[in-house]
Amino acid sequence: MTLYHPIAPSQKSGGEDVVKFDIYATFQRILQDDQMSPPLAAILTLTEVIENSNAGTMFELVKALNEGAEVLKRQAPNPISPNAGCELFIAFVTLFPHDSAAKQNFSDLKRELIRQGQQYAKEALTYRQKIADLAVGFIKDGSVILTHSYSRVVMQTLLLAHKRKRISVFVTEARPRGLGIKTAEALTAAGIPCSVILDAAVAYVMDKVDFVLVGSEAVVESGGLVNAVGSNQIAIIAKAANKPFYALAESYKFHRLFPLSQYDLPSHNSKIFSFTQTFERDPGNLLNQPSNNPSGSAAENQEKSNDSLAGSPAKFTQEHICQSNPDVDYTRPDLISLVFSDVGSLTPEGVSQYLVGMFAD
Repeated sequence: MTLYHPIAPSQKSGGEDVVKFDIYATFQRILQDDQMSPPLAAILTLTEVIENSNAGTMFELVKALNEGAEVLKRQAPNPISPNAGCELFIAFVTLFPHDSAAKQNFSDLKRELIRQGQQYAKEALTYRQKIADLAVGFIKDGSVILTHSYSRVVMQTLLLAHKRKRISVFVTEARPRGLGIKTAEALTAAGIPCSVILDAAVAYVMDKVDFVLVGSEAVVESGGLVNAVGSNQIAIIAKAANKPFYALAESYKFHRLFPLSQYDLPSHNSKIFSFTQTFERDPGNLLNQPSNNPSGSAAENQEKSNDSLAGSPAKFTQEHICQSNPDVDYTRPDLISLVFSDVGSLTPEGVSQYLVGMFAD
């Protein structure tokens, strides 16, 4: 008999073959397709979980899927987007009509679930075009747009708008990952007038823009937005300047998560904004310090050594800064004007209602 294990290496136990199936490696492999977003990659990963599972009942199958989702949650640097895909697919499997008594047909049921998951992922790749078609109707000729970081659906929308109207775009750098540079390069290559601005210059430039257009990691149950860090402060500034703040989100990014603050996000951990001194000291400065007095006490020498260390210049590397800062943040629903999705243009309250219906029994 072949057993399925989500993380254990290949081994033999009690005469039974245990097959290694590395869920996270599978997830990363699927993400190598540039058009594949994390929620869709998570769905396709779970279809491979079904394929590699020896579950003989629906209970066992759902258990294997939940275990696989937990592995992704633990290992993914930002679990929010994969969680949205896992949640959607597991809900689909749970609600899929089946006859639990017909065990002899369970293999056929698993094959059908795999087929449906793969078909959904294929169809979901068309959602960006639907959103672009919808959002372009809200973009007037001559619009000046502010966008943040990099988003596939935002890129598709801006490229479509450029074909039909005159637009120009301000793009934030989007530190720490700096993905705004990728956006700016792609827009410039397409002939769209574009300017990269510092994240700290958003308030400075806001009076020049007509509206803000951002993508999403997830849209949560409150109607709020989880997106690249900096989105929240952009939304706050846009609200103060009375400028619309629009979010673009495929429906598979709708997530049954209800954060009340930034620190409720699953991606938050103790390293974020930690005061632990992980930077390096400049050893060259220590070489110029006078040596400890050999006749002094151990306590005196230790105190002088500490003083020398404290006086040496700190070296904050980009890596240390990235490690101690968040990748995403949460934007409250009252700061969001509309969410454009493949299921229509929704207010934040409309997103909440849609999520309730989507996961209703």
